[in-house]
Amino acid sequence: MTSPAPEPVAAGGAISPPRAAAATRFSPRRFLSDWGPALPLLLFTLATLVLPALMLVHDTFALPDGSYGFEHITKVAANPVDRQAIGGSLALGLVQATIATAIGAPAAWLITKMRLGGRAFWLSLMNVASNFAGIGLAFGFVALIGSTGMLTLIIKALFGIDDNPFPSTGSFSGMNIVYLYFNVPMFVLLTLPALSVLKSDWQEAAEVCKATRRQFWRYVGIPVLAPFVVAGWLLIFTWTIGVYAVAYAVAASPGAQKLITLQIGTTLETSVFGLGRAAVLSVLLMLLAVGATVLYRLSLKRAARWL
Repeated sequence: MTSPAPEPVAAGGAISPPRAAAATRFSPRRFLSDWGPALPLLLFTLATLVLPALMLVHDTFALPDGSYGFEHITKVAANPVDRQAIGGSLALGLVQATIATAIGAPAAWLITKMRLGGRAFWLSLMNVASNFAGIGLAFGFVALIGSTGMLTLIIKALFGIDDNPFPSTGSFSGMNIVYLYFNVPMFVLLTLPALSVLKSDWQEAAEVCKATRRQFWRYVGIPVLAPFVVAGWLLIFTWTIGVYAVAYAVAASPGAQKLITLQIGTTLETSVFGLGRAAVLSVLLMLLAVGATVLYRLSLKRAARWL
């Protein structure tokens, strides 16, 4: 009686071609066991993110006569109000990301050097500030520095002035004041875990090698932390250009700044210009978010070599 022939094994112990083909063959049971727990989330993402994005892209190029073209894009590009809104959103995002980085990066670094009690206090404070946004935050700033706000009336009474000492909350300067309330704490919370990658041992090693503090930060500290700081800058920029509730709440004030999100809301409310205009502006926001996300991933990929 002869024994069965052994299965062919490739050199180095690899699986033979017949077995490799069997291992890669699609199996519904294995697919459900591997992806079953994630299917509800994937279906939810498909229904609430992917399909609406595809619909917006379709509405951007779809024309009333059933054909497709760039008519909606050219109308938005030719509309001075839309151009002002696009420029206002980009300017607000750039200013907010830069100021939040300039204030938040040193603050996050100082928090990492605190003891446990002080760190817990500041983290809880940052959590409250970053989550207090929307209509409530806008109303709070109107009640504080608005034309009849509490702080405005106090300053007028103390210095005997008639004009409002603060800019209108709906203006570009006023929006920057309001947005910084939650953007700076958010930047701190986003970058705080990453800043801990800079070990104190590295600074001690630099001191042993007779390197000055300036040399340490120039050749070690800043190159290590720069990708994380840039990643936080990109997140704040993306978050700022997509905020709607705060902008909508303060847009009723005189001289309100035009923003992309406000133009989308106005178009959907009035429907005078059709949904094509809102679709174009929405796709523009998506492209800006995708571009910032790609740069964010590249920045983190560069920073990951220190982890």
